[in-house]
Parts: sequence; structure tokens; C-alpha cells
Amino acid sequence: MADEPQDGPSEEDFRDMLREFLSGNSDLDPAQLASAAGLPNDPELVQRLIGQLQQALQNSGDGINWGLALEQARGLAQRSAVASTPDEQTALEDAFHVAALWLDEITGIAALTTEPVLLTRAGWTETTMPVWTQLAEPVANSIAAALTNVLEEHAPEELSGMLGDAGRLMRNVGGTLFAMQLGQVVGQLAGEVVSGGDVGIPLLDGEQRQAALVPQNVQAFGAGLDIDASEVRLYLAVRELAHARLFRHAKWLRLHLMTQITDFARGIRIDTARLEELAADFDPANPEELRAAVSSGALIPPKSDEQLAALARLETMLALIEGWVDVVTAAATTRLPRSGAIAETVRRRRAAGGPAEQAFGTLVGLELRPRRLREAAAMWQAVQDAVGPEARDALWAHPDIVPGDADIDDPAALVARLQAGEPEPDDVDQALQDLLDDESGDRPHEE
Repeated sequence: MADEPQDGPSEEDFRDMLREFLSGNSDLDPAQLASAAGLPNDPELVQRLIGQLQQALQNSGDGINWGLALEQARGLAQRSAVASTPDEQTALEDAFHVAALWLDEITGIAALTTEPVLLTRAGWTETTMPVWTQLAEPVANSIAAALTNVLEEHAPEELSGMLGDAGRLMRNVGGTLFAMQLGQVVGQLAGEVVSGGDVGIPLLDGEQRQAALVPQNVQAFGAGLDIDASEVRLYLAVRELAHARLFRHAKWLRLHLMTQITDFARGIRIDTARLEELAADFDPANPEELRAAVSSGALIPPKSDEQLAALARLETMLALIEGWVDVVTAAATTRLPRSGAIAETVRRRRAAGGPAEQAFGTLVGLELRPRRLREAAAMWQAVQDAVGPEARDALWAHPDIVPGDADIDDPAALVARLQAGEPEPDDVDQALQDLLDDESGDRPHEE
């Protein structure tokens, strides 16, 4: 805060300054802004960025335009898109039909009520963007608030009357940059994922759980494996159907998972001190420091104890989901000679995460990788071997009886409890389950 009153820029001066920059009439090259924002130095993307920032200045609203993220993601996905052939599409549709039959043999969890779909990369971005924006919104709001706070704390007192509108402008511009960066990450993800459940969470947001494969990425996944393409298609179809069936069967699971993510995101704050340092030392000719801070997640402070606890719960649930899918998929694909090799490739790929998934983790401070996947799969296998598939799947009936960290650590104790007989959910739990079944249209039919 200035000690002495001084004449500062008016609100119109502030607008003119931003417009001057966005018109290219300043010393800072627009390409450098794109670089600082973590976007590639691509002329088309830079022009799109400038256009969107100009629109942000004209926007009278106050909030993040997530449509920009979708536009960015879809544009990137379409660039790398190669249309699948009719033969490839037919082969994947056939694989889904066979996969459903194989799953029926090894689990009592009912088949999906909606047909699986084949998505282009652009179609995948459109279908999944609502969930990505839900995950990213807390960080985006924190960045917008941090920009406003820095502006308010360092502006002269005589400008306090215009800060409300200037703060809105900064939030709009900052939100535009963040939305486009999210679009960049999701557009890159569209080139990596093979299915709707590939990252563990239910991205296909809707009342009916649906399975989906991305033909171009399925083909790329199997390209370097030296395994017959039909085996790869069948394995991935079984895995995707198993994931979708689980979320449709355990109707509480999606809300439970997203609530855990929300618990983590609620504690995210932007390091305004670091933001102030970067703003004070920013060299327009060398934006690498700012870009490195954004891309490395340096603006997001270390996780709090509450966040660490929420993250641990989330990782455990993701491991339980992925582990169950692994075990069920293995049981359903015993006819495939190379199913074990494909399974190991999938596990390693999930454990490492692709470049775009890592970029998303940096952007929002949240990694969606189950660190205890192998241990969770071993627990589900032990349960299946000891008490059978029906008892294994019954553990998803209610959140109170789903296994936890202790069960992953000691599967034998869990097996012993199951063999001794677990109590059934009480009347309140059963009434809640009946209500959920009724609302989803899945009430059991009388035989």
C-alpha cells in the first residue's frame, strides 16, 4: 500500500493498457504470454488465446468460461484425429458383445442397460469435459481470487473505487488463461486414453453408466505389444465394461468418490506470496520462470494435513476400484493367451500415468493414480479364492462394508470375517438403497 497518495491509472486506463497489449502494441510478444501460461508456441493457438482474452475484457460477467476449455480441448483432439475404419469399428463392437458374455460368466453384477459407444478423440473431450471442469474449478477459483487479492493489496488507496471492476477483469483474464490451459491438458489426454474409465474415475457423467472406447487410441495401445490386435481389443473391452458395471451396480460409489475429491479440493489455496514474487520479478523477454512455476505446481503450497488425509482416502478408493477391475478382468479373459502381458502393460501404464495425466495433476494439485493398486488387486483375489465371486462383489453393496486400508494390509483377516458371516445392512440402509434403485429405474423385477 502506498504511503503517499498518488495519481494512478483510471479504470479506462487499466482497460486501455490491457487492450494495448492484446492488440500487439506492447513490448511483450503474445507468444511469450502463451509460453508463460504453459501453452505451446503455436501460432494458431496464440491467436486463439489473444482472441479469448480480448473477449474476457468485454465480458460483463464474473466467472470462468469453461466453454473455452472445451473449445481448446476439442481443437487439439481434432488435430491428431485419424478416423477409424468401418472394419475397426465393427471389430470393437464385436469385442464389446463377447466381453459382455465373458463377464456374465464370472460376476453376478448386471449388464449395462445402455449400449457401449465408440468415441473419437474430440468426442471423448466433449463427453468428459463436465467432470474435468468439476475437478479443476476449485483451483481456478483460487487463482482468480489470488489475482484479485494481489491487485487489491498493492494498489494505491485512491484506486479502491475502481478495484471492483478491475478485479473482475483480472478474474476474467486469469480464468481465461486457466480454462485454456485445462483445455490443453484434456486435449492431450484425448490422445492417451483408451476408454471412459481409463483414469479410474467415472468420466462419462450421466444417469446411466456407459462404456466407451476410443478406437484410434486402442490401436495405438496395441501397436508396440507384439500381441494380436483382437486380443487387445477384447481385453480392453472387458476391462471397460467391468469398470462401467461396477459404478452402475454400486450407485453410491460415484458420489462417494467425487465427495472425496471435493474434500481434497476444498483445501487448495494459491501461494499469493509466490505469485507476488513472480509478478515483481517478471521479465517479459524471459517468461520461463513463470511458466516453470505454473507447470511445476509451485503456486500450489504443500498439502495440509486435512488434504493429505483426504488424498489417502481417495487413493485407497481408487486402488480398490482398479484392483477389483483387474481381478474381474483377469477372470473373464482366461481364454486370451496373452491376457497376462496385456494386464501388466495396463498396470504399468496406470502406475506411471501419461504426460497429460501428470500435467493435470500439476495443474490442479491432484494425482489420480492408485498407489496401492497391486496390493488391492491381491486382496480382491484372496477374497475371490476364499469365498467366491458373489461374496467378493457383495462388498460393494454399501460404503460401510467396502474394504479399507486395513483390509488391503491384511486380506486374511478380511477373509476370516467374511467366512464368519458379516451383518447385513440395517433397515435404514436398505430403505436408502431401495430409494436409490427407484430413482435410477433399477428396481428389481419380480420373477
